[in-house]
Amino acid sequence: MEKIEIFGVKGLPIIREGDDLARLICSAAEKQGTPLRDGDIIVVTHVVVSRAEGNVVDLKTVKPSRFAENVARNTGKQPELVEVILREAKGIVRMGNRNLITETRYGLICANSGVDRSNVPGENMVALLPDDPDRTAKEIRKRIRELTGKDVAVIISDTHGRPLREGEINIAIGVAGISPIRDRRGEKDLFGYTLRIKRTAIADELASAAELVMGQADEGIPAAIIRGYAYPKSEEATAAELVRPKEKDLFI
Repeated sequence: MEKIEIFGVKGLPIIREGDDLARLICSAAEKQGTPLRDGDIIVVTHVVVSRAEGNVVDLKTVKPSRFAENVARNTGKQPELVEVILREAKGIVRMGNRNLITETRYGLICANSGVDRSNVPGENMVALLPDDPDRTAKEIRKRIRELTGKDVAVIISDTHGRPLREGEINIAIGVAGISPIRDRRGEKDLFGYTLRIKRTAIADELASAAELVMGQADEGIPAAIIRGYAYPKSEEATAAELVRPKEKDLFI
């Protein structure tokens, strides 16, 4: 490949429950002069997906349990927020120093079960992770094909921290039409050495690359088009392939 291009999809309205997200992305891409093409990768933030799916909670309506109140005291977090985090969690991994690291229902280890207050209209509103990000990615991909006839890949992204590294990056929590890992085992490097453990998490790399034009503030662009990357196609792959099994984990 000679080059990879990344276009932020601008001009999208504030996404609300029931909105046809795929149609809005296609229309905005067309208007800004970057209509979708075969082979494009569409990266969409989980917050707008959750808003379109109605996965938003008003903390004013939440009654925290006694356990949530205890956790709130230990973490310095709002009890109502902790209650929502615990409802979305399969278990608590780490707690303390204002941090609450949990395992979500589908195995993702992240802060606050992925519950997000940024880019959600309303002072007391929070967005949950999509119920099934892989399914949603497939639905968006199918809808884009219906609207445009184009064969694209879709990645749903979220912002995550990493063990022993400062700062956050975007990762893929849902994929469709793309294998999230490029397996390079068996290939030879520049000096003829046969690679034995090289498996590149390309869906995470693409999600982070897209974040460079999307961002969390200012314009708050919630979607991006990546063009020119020859990704491995797959109709069956899921983002779950990126979750390392606990028996192989070195940090928890």
